[in-house]
Amino acid sequence: MKMIEKYRGKKVLVLGLGKSGVNAAKLLKKLGAEVTVNDKNTPSDLTQVNELKNEGIEVITGSHPLELLENIDLMVKNPGIPYTNVLVSGAKDKGIKIITEPELAFEISDARFVGVTGTNGKTTTTTMISLMLNQGKTEGKAYVAGNIGVPASQVAQEATSKDTIVTELSSFQLLGITEYHPKVAVLTNIYEAHIDYHGTRENYVNAKMRIVMNQTEDDYFVVNWDNEEWQELSQRSKAKIVPFSRLGKSKDGAYVADGYLFYREDKIMPVDDIKVPGTHNVENALAAIAVAKIFGKSNEDIKEVLTTFSGVRHRTQYVTTLNGRKFYNDSKATNMEATEKALAGFNNPVVLLAGGLDRGFTFEKLEPSLKNKVHAMIVFGETADLMAKAGKEAGVEKIIKTKDAVSAVPEAYKVSNEGDVILLSPACASWDQWPTFEVRGDKFIEAVEKLTKELEEK
Repeated sequence: MKMIEKYRGKKVLVLGLGKSGVNAAKLLKKLGAEVTVNDKNTPSDLTQVNELKNEGIEVITGSHPLELLENIDLMVKNPGIPYTNVLVSGAKDKGIKIITEPELAFEISDARFVGVTGTNGKTTTTTMISLMLNQGKTEGKAYVAGNIGVPASQVAQEATSKDTIVTELSSFQLLGITEYHPKVAVLTNIYEAHIDYHGTRENYVNAKMRIVMNQTEDDYFVVNWDNEEWQELSQRSKAKIVPFSRLGKSKDGAYVADGYLFYREDKIMPVDDIKVPGTHNVENALAAIAVAKIFGKSNEDIKEVLTTFSGVRHRTQYVTTLNGRKFYNDSKATNMEATEKALAGFNNPVVLLAGGLDRGFTFEKLEPSLKNKVHAMIVFGETADLMAKAGKEAGVEKIIKTKDAVSAVPEAYKVSNEGDVILLSPACASWDQWPTFEVRGDKFIEAVEKLTKELEEK
């Protein structure tokens, strides 16, 4: 890592005690900064708090005292904390620079960066890219970091100039970058999401497109070409544009033609040989292929990954087959577009488990995806009634309302038939009942395992 001097002696406030905050605080301390960490909640487990204090880092929990803004030079903000937060808005009013942890990681890293953003598909694409770059590699390593759950500031301290850091970046994280400059930026897609945070769709799109703001003509922007808006957004980058298209709208990059995956004139493999199901995963694979080819990877390396990679946890993740019913965990589907794509990936009849946080949306947009595909729905959470209404309009035969994704599992099995797919794909965030989509997905898997055990014992 680069032992940069810009933070030496500076007073830095790290807002949020999550993994990224803890790692950012430790890194800043190593770089000579005077660091304070603040979180409005006091964690039940004080291990990390004590660890930070032992390193000479001040930790204040339980409130957001405004006096913390006195004489600070920089704020490093947890991406999920809104800019309306009292300390964040106070810092803005005082003209204090506010960054997020990936910016800090970029500043100290010796490695090249690949940045991946989009509404859906970020984690799967990030994982596919890292696997392809590592396949057959004899020197250096491709790391994954960022919104995927691994703090970029932690990875950046380990990576060398021979390595690549493939960073999944949310719109929240991208709002806090100033110098972050990926050699390759990837846009998987952009739909409507996080309007409660950004205020408008335009603000959300602008946040996403910050990923290209520092790119030059020596860089690459890999972008989904199957939507005119996304094509137009590519003009915001000075980098070389490398399109990918499931619909074959461009042959200048990665695309599908005659049932095969291509990169320019190079036929790579049949689409049907991709191990993870769904048209959305074809798009993810194309994005990854484009990046792999930019880095000079062979068709053999790409094929090895796509024919063996079985998916990322909570993203159309195969769980088990029980008496002819296949269970899938797609808890990461926190918006309608993700659920639409998950449903499109299956040819078998589906029992859909859906519902969650009410963000003020109705679900008419889901109806075409439900028709003639979903024969039963188990709905739950704040949006249960709205989800049931969409199911009824789509002609779903059986709709059952239950408490949550756990109690939905036995109900789904009862109304299922042999050959069905039982799919948790909520189309909503988890926060009305669970702290994260990961917890929701884990609880769903536990419920499936419990049901399996109960049926085996009968």
